[in-house]
Amino acid sequence: MTVVLARENGISPEQEADAARIANAPLTIRGLTVSYGDKPAVFSVDMTVEAGKMTAIVGPNGAGKSTMLKAALGIVPALSGRVNVFGAALETQRGRIAYVPQRASVDWDFPTRVIDVVMMGLYRELGLLKRITGAHRAAARTCLERVGMADFATRQIGQLSGGQQQRVFLARALAQGADLYVLDEPFAGVDAATEKAIISVLKQLREEGKTVVVVHHDLATVADYFDNVFLINTRKIAEGPVQTAFTAETLQAAYGGRLATAQVDQLGAAAALHTSQVGAT
Repeated sequence: MTVVLARENGISPEQEADAARIANAPLTIRGLTVSYGDKPAVFSVDMTVEAGKMTAIVGPNGAGKSTMLKAALGIVPALSGRVNVFGAALETQRGRIAYVPQRASVDWDFPTRVIDVVMMGLYRELGLLKRITGAHRAAARTCLERVGMADFATRQIGQLSGGQQQRVFLARALAQGADLYVLDEPFAGVDAATEKAIISVLKQLREEGKTVVVVHHDLATVADYFDNVFLINTRKIAEGPVQTAFTAETLQAAYGGRLATAQVDQLGAAAALHTSQVGAT
């Protein structure tokens, strides 16, 4: 019946199925193109983020990973394309998204305390005029506890290490109580303890039914950290579960000569081994 109705409305079964995916997915991107000058940074990209999963966006430097996400969130302009968040336009769903930018893009000299940064995540509830209460401060402290930063609540944000600053921004995202968490290279330049703390929190969010999307640069940890992967090099290379989309073939297509053949084979084998281990448990 669906096929008949689709044909009567001039819609193919494939278009009908795609409409269903858009309606059910936390984030869908269709035909997104972004250009800096005459050269496209992202060209006609489609992406569908699966609910309740952790998805890594992976590709070489300059592949358009961060640009694609920023355009999808309306941070940078796109030449063309369509973005839906939980089946609706981005403008109507911003309250359901928490975004953690690259640490290098933040002015850490701004004179504010850690607890105040985290309470910025409550701005939709507070607005411009609502008084901050003890309950708001308690909620912010709970978020700091989740990332192991409760003891730094009154510290100036600029006095923290890079890893500590990244944890604070994750705490701010937690304070938003979002359904979709988008992080742009959260592990870049942080210590091992911070990386472990961040990935633990992200996995907790997944267990709570939240959706997590991460621009990620460490290929060696993709299979351990993520359920799905999206490979990009200006255009989409591959998308899907790690065991099927993160392979020697797709890595070679995305990175070409930037990765040695032995390294590509090793990463693909590691992903396959991880898949077999997960299936055995």
